[in-house]
Amino acid sequence: MKIVTVIGARPQFIKAAAVSRAIANHDIEEIIVHTGQHYDKNMSDIFFDELKIKKPTYNLGVSGTGHGEMTGDMLKGIEKLLLEERPDLILIFGDTNSTLAASIAGSKLHIPIAHVEAGLRSFNMNMPEEVNRILSDRVSKFLFCPTETAINNLNAEGFPFKNQFIVNVGDVMEDAALFYKSIAAENLDILKNNQLESGNFNLATIHRAENTDNPEKLRLMVDGLNEICKQKRVVVPLHPRTKKKLQEKNLKIDITIIEPVGYLDMINLIHHSYLVITDSGGLQKEAFFFNKFCITMREETEWVELVNGNYNILVGSDKNKMINAYALFSKREFRKKENYYGGGKASENIVEYILKQS
Repeated sequence: MKIVTVIGARPQFIKAAAVSRAIANHDIEEIIVHTGQHYDKNMSDIFFDELKIKKPTYNLGVSGTGHGEMTGDMLKGIEKLLLEERPDLILIFGDTNSTLAASIAGSKLHIPIAHVEAGLRSFNMNMPEEVNRILSDRVSKFLFCPTETAINNLNAEGFPFKNQFIVNVGDVMEDAALFYKSIAAENLDILKNNQLESGNFNLATIHRAENTDNPEKLRLMVDGLNEICKQKRVVVPLHPRTKKKLQEKNLKIDITIIEPVGYLDMINLIHHSYLVITDSGGLQKEAFFFNKFCITMREETEWVELVNGNYNILVGSDKNKMINAYALFSKREFRKKENYYGGGKASENIVEYILKQS
């Protein structure tokens, strides 16, 4: 059996690493295609190195353009290599332009598609990710859902359609977190180099365009983080683009800004933090994996079970909500009662299901 795996962004490298390890345990040839969507060394090469993923067979080098041009260039490149490789299955992850391009290319060539993280919904159609995931779900044969919430979302939309399979396999990000936790613990330089004491700092990230490109939202978020700094240090691995925006707006900054970090360093920062404040999707779950409360600077989340379980609070860009959420979590002890994400067996579940249906 031959599988083409299409990836292009940092979270997809991590997810693919987990599934590729499971694929390697079976008689399957895997062809990895890197679209190039995340192209600089800190956002791409470093993950293949530290996660010990085999280098991509193809790198399309598509990046740095608008959504339409980027997706079109990816579609053209993926279609060409699919005609050459003629795989039995295309494996896609998440909700990026790379995901959408692969799903369109595969469906037009009548190659079955397996979508990992199917069924996730923010119900915000202004997010390009929401468009990408909905369209990819519609043309995929295998809809591998990470949670029961995702299953319910698909059922509410009329899925499954003809010849589709919907399965709750668990979350491959939990597989990755459990696998890499001990490897990350072998090197704690990220803590030493930034003089971070375990449990005595908060970890924060800001990266979503709707936040970084909105001056008022960005100001309110920084004000909230500055206020939390008065109680406990806030450390922010910050992309140079966002750092530049902070400087351009001449915002007062009390938070500790550090350079972007690789996945293993991020695991250590999460594991040793007091709690997590983020606008990221994946980091909300990773906080839960490492028994940390999370304050999410968004109006909605795909991971509603964490909000319903009182492990996560949505605050948007509201400074007062952020401060109140921090005060609330500071009074609580983290006690994990639920196993929402499968317990680290999602990748093997995916591969076994594909083999069973092939």
